[in-house]
Amino acid sequence: MTAASPSVHLVDDNEAFRRSTAWLLESAGFRVHTYASAPEFLSATARAPLAGCLVSDIRMPTMSGIELQEELNRLDVRLPLIFVTAHGDVPLAVEAMRRGATDFIEKPFDSDTLIGAVQRAIAAAPAAEDDGAARTKLAKLTPREREVMEYVIAGKFNKVIADILNISVKTVELHRANMMSKLGVHNVQELVRLTLRTR
Repeated sequence: MTAASPSVHLVDDNEAFRRSTAWLLESAGFRVHTYASAPEFLSATARAPLAGCLVSDIRMPTMSGIELQEELNRLDVRLPLIFVTAHGDVPLAVEAMRRGATDFIEKPFDSDTLIGAVQRAIAAAPAAEDDGAARTKLAKLTPREREVMEYVIAGKFNKVIADILNISVKTVELHRANMMSKLGVHNVQELVRLTLRTR
């Protein structure tokens, strides 16, 4: 990964949740930065511009997720924001979305739900490459590589893709590596951003 690759910034006061969620996102190909509180995250944004997306708990001591969202809006920090909470309720969800959150997920959630939300959030970021260049790259893929690509974009792991396509995991890994190389992408979020520019 390059320094310019999009990242996931994870803010949650629960250390066990931070560790397990960071592991989940990293295993799906994301670069993850963790913060124990909203003020800790704000301190990082003050040091340098941040890219990628933000995943934050809503109910935290000192500063809540909603208060963090308000402060980011005030500072004009435009990171796609996904809220996670163990205390989800409809009014809170509506308020978070009204203020610009891209998604709202209740704990406990399955891995595909979070990975899919992060992929969509990062894909919504401004594209650096024009649509024509993306289509030219996609045209280089074989039909099987394109199939594998669609399942990768859907957040499926290699073993699941192998089961769906009735091929070996090693074959999936080979198709996936060839596909990523042809497209010139290094991780799932770059892949999603490229493909969405052609749809």
